[in-house]
This record gives sequence, structure tokens and C-alpha cells, in this order.
Amino acid sequence: MIKEKFYKLPNLPYGYKDLEPYISEELLRLHHDKHHKAYIDSANLILEELDKARKIGKELEIKAVLKSLSYNIGGHVLHSLFWDNLTPDSAGKPSGELAEAIDNEFGSFERFKQEFNKAALSVEGSGWVALTLCRKTKRPIIMQIEKHNVNIFPTFNIILVLDMWEHAYYLDYKNEKTRFIDTFWDIVNWDEVLKRI
Repeated sequence: MIKEKFYKLPNLPYGYKDLEPYISEELLRLHHDKHHKAYIDSANLILEELDKARKIGKELEIKAVLKSLSYNIGGHVLHSLFWDNLTPDSAGKPSGELAEAIDNEFGSFERFKQEFNKAALSVEGSGWVALTLCRKTKRPIIMQIEKHNVNIFPTFNIILVLDMWEHAYYLDYKNEKTRFIDTFWDIVNWDEVLKRI
């Protein structure tokens, strides 16, 4: 039932200039073509090494290998979600079932944005902020992800992510993280986020 043995860099659902002025073409090319691709290349290399080692019965430092694999696959998965939840044609705010869930949980969309922004701003070091959906309670819950693979709530469906690694904003925003976070809301693809519920 395996579709593909290795990971591939996904195409962006828009052109490199389409997110300007919020994200420049230069930053988008660097982020997508270099940083995201590096996680894919590293994950694929580790998978190749695992395949070779298993064929010849070679011992591996499995803890280190699996930690590195988790980090790189996490980087690939989160970046793939990130690209798809951006659009040059943002509706500005969610509608339907998602809007109702956000209002029920946070009291209002504005309150949700405030909490999400604070979570993004307080990510320690390199990481992400995400809106998740608990499968059991159906509650939308904000999650901070350290690096790509630490502090993840198991089985929670990630429906919206914001990359808070410096490579995601520094070229355009320098150390003005708050401005980067604020402009994120102008390019959120709420239709895509709604599909992930």
C-alpha cells in the first residue's frame, strides 16, 4: 500500500510573487526551495541509510537516527501545511463550522487572534504555533511546537500553522516578529483550514 518510498518537495499553490507585500519573492524562494527542501533531502537520506542498514544487518544508533528522522519529517510536514494555508486571496476570517468553533472556544475571532499571536511571539527559539483540533472534544486548541517535533499533542489534527523560525521572516521583517505575525492574518487561506477539520 506504499504510494512513494521517499518525500518530495510540494509545489506552491501560488506564484513566488503572489504573497507580496506580506512575503517577498526572495524570502519565499529561500524558504521553500532551500529550507523546506533541506528537510526533505535529510529525511530521504536517513530513510536510505535505514534501508541499506537493514539489508546488510548493520547496527545503527537507532535513538539518534529516529530523533533526526522525526525532526526532518516534522519540518517537511509542517512546511507543507504552512504553504497550503497561505493565499493571496484571503477571506480575512473563517466562516461556517470553524468560525463557530472558534467563537465557542475563545469567545470571538479577535480573542483567538490575540491568543494565537501571543503564542507565536512566545515560541522559544525555533518553532511553530498551530491551531489544532482535539478529535475527542472537538475543541480548537492552540499548540506551540518546539523545533518541528517537540510538544506536539498526539492525534490532534493540525489545521493552521505559522512558522516562527527566523528563516520564515527575517529577510523581510528583521527582528520585528510582531509585524510578521500581524501580516500573517492577511494571507490565511481559511478555505484550506476549514478542509482540515
